[in-house]
Amino acid sequence: MKPNQFFTLLLMAVVLAGCASKGRHAPVIERGVTGKKSEETGKKSSREKDWRPESYVVQKGDTLYSIAFNYGFDYHELAEMNGIKDPRVISIGQEIRLFPGRSLSTARANEAVEAKPSVSLPKEQPKLVKYAYSEAALAQIEKVQGPTKPDATSVAKLETKHETVEETGATANEGEEAAIEWGMPTQGKLIGQFSESANRKGIDIAGKLGQPVVASAAGKVVYSGSGLRGYGKLIIIKHNKTYLSAYAHNDKVLVKEGQSVARGQKIALMGNTDADQVKLHFEVRRLGKPVDPAKYLPIGKS
Repeated sequence: MKPNQFFTLLLMAVVLAGCASKGRHAPVIERGVTGKKSEETGKKSSREKDWRPESYVVQKGDTLYSIAFNYGFDYHELAEMNGIKDPRVISIGQEIRLFPGRSLSTARANEAVEAKPSVSLPKEQPKLVKYAYSEAALAQIEKVQGPTKPDATSVAKLETKHETVEETGATANEGEEAAIEWGMPTQGKLIGQFSESANRKGIDIAGKLGQPVVASAAGKVVYSGSGLRGYGKLIIIKHNKTYLSAYAHNDKVLVKEGQSVARGQKIALMGNTDADQVKLHFEVRRLGKPVDPAKYLPIGKS
């Protein structure tokens, strides 16, 4: 074997061994991916505090009105999204999509895929490079075998960007909540307080038959009727993507579904429909979950 052939084979063996060694894989650069990942992270962070599932399976006793109320939605939107022509007619076992953008058949499949860790594979195999034996050739080999891990500065920038996206999402949610100005829905004595342990989902205010009930905050009437058991004549107002308020046991309802109302606007007359006495049962719901109205209302000033 000639010396030149020997050195060529030796250099080839060194290059291949360097590429195959642990932690020495050829670098893979994907351009245009960082922005997409940041966008997906932002969308995920905006839903991190949202407990609601993508869809709900109808159980015995459910109505589309109660499902919408319990998950903080307008039942009209759920009906349209799910192709339900008559909101009064749904079936046990029927799957109701709660969020737009994904079909029911693919929602669970996508969630399963997202749960699996992703693995990045090289798009190209390492290239074989031949060099004649010399000091310059050895320098080229060292470049080929150089470290491929990102430097600390790049990692720090990526982590900072990720944190900024999460903080922006949290700030948006807080800003949305802070924008609501709440007021007392009626005047009277507080006779029932909120209790999560006792399943008391709101407060009760006693009053006189026919006294005014007003909107606690500006919003849109998304329900007006007697279709939810235990609430009598009920009004539900949606204030934003996060909050609903409910006004139950009214004697007479003065607003219609789809109507926009202002804070303090008269919406009903107090009554005792489906109740043991004349009173207003008032609830505040955040993403469909009942929260203590006393934390939002100026009760001490009533």
